[in-house]
Amino acid sequence: MTTKVLAKLPLLEPEAVAACCPPLSERPLTAEEAERTAVMFKALGDPVRLRLFSLVASHEGGEACVCDISDVGVSQPTVSHHLKKLREAGLLSSERRGTWVYYRVEPAVLAAMGQLLTRAAAA
Repeated sequence: MTTKVLAKLPLLEPEAVAACCPPLSERPLTAEEAERTAVMFKALGDPVRLRLFSLVASHEGGEACVCDISDVGVSQPTVSHHLKKLREAGLLSSERRGTWVYYRVEPAVLAAMGQLLTRAAAA
């Protein structure tokens, strides 16, 4: 009998997070940093998108099937549209498993967004 050895691979940060920004109180954002950050906040500026993002982020196991989060008061095609916008902004990643799509908020996304709004520590 052979035993498979599974190696842990490092998680790659989404592109939007890898190039994220310092805390706003640390220094002014560059034009590129402001553009990337604005895309994330614009995506979260819609109440339905913010609710979907929250549902995924707070779901047990850190990921949610679209079937578990689609009851947000809008039609299924509208839910799909909003989830697409969140993916395009780099806030969600998705994976198809059979007929369902599962969404995940990478911990690095939440950390980067939190860091952006965190006041720089006093020296």
